[in-house]
Amino acid sequence: GSLVGLLLNIGRCDFDIGRFLLNLHPMKSSGKGERVRCSPTTLSETEYITDKLNPLEMNKIKDISVVAFDADDTLWDCQSHFDRVEREYCRLLSSYADAETVSRGLFATEGQNMKLLGYGSKAFTISLVENAVNVSGGQVRAREIAQVVALGKQLLHLDATPLHGVKQVLDRLRSSGNYRLSVFTKGELLDQENKLYRSGLSDFFDDVTIVSDKTPETFCGLCDKMQVEPENLLMVGNSLKSDIDPVLRIGGWGVHVPFRVTWQHEVIDEFSHRRLVTLQHISELLPLLVE
Repeated sequence: GSLVGLLLNIGRCDFDIGRFLLNLHPMKSSGKGERVRCSPTTLSETEYITDKLNPLEMNKIKDISVVAFDADDTLWDCQSHFDRVEREYCRLLSSYADAETVSRGLFATEGQNMKLLGYGSKAFTISLVENAVNVSGGQVRAREIAQVVALGKQLLHLDATPLHGVKQVLDRLRSSGNYRLSVFTKGELLDQENKLYRSGLSDFFDDVTIVSDKTPETFCGLCDKMQVEPENLLMVGNSLKSDIDPVLRIGGWGVHVPFRVTWQHEVIDEFSHRRLVTLQHISELLPLLVE
């Protein structure tokens, strides 16, 4: 119990420091610093069931000036690395419980910790340790805890190789001169910054915004930072829950590019919306935005 408590406190301090450092980042804007009109709303059921746009009808979207991109599983592969670590973790704890029990406990532990620890590799590692203590009934050995921590730390070094087509899309959008580009991602500050650096994509973006969670309020914050009205913002991402639903709630536009795997905590029922476009591959974004 004391070990888990210590780790939780360390994670909490790290998360708070990350939020503090994020507030120190200079904000680039295109205007005079005036607050934009942005207020989160509750979308009506009728808005959600309205037929979504076919990609060929994307010309109905006018005056997009900022295109924001999610990072993990949109610009580079992330979730498959977490899934691999979880499989190795289940094997490591196989003497205490079967894989289904270990994974179910981990899912519950992550959910309980999110309000304190947020998202990312470090929060995940703390949940791995806490769940190991729980499923073993407190019998897990120090050597096994060390192995669990080593598994989690592997995620801090994933290569963040851009997914196929990502560089070409960013290069075309950047060179068109018609859009400002932003990385808008959630997670732990240093981890996300390091992945962006390793990806080699930093120079394509005018702005990098890392938040503890994606909500309508944080999307309003992005609009204010970029000095763009919500109706002129287009968000591209793999998660309907985090990338698409919040931006629709402020009056922005969403482009959903599903990834081959989805984190359990991001799974929601699919829906249609009049400001939502679903693509099979990120390269399909170019005909919609670059003439």
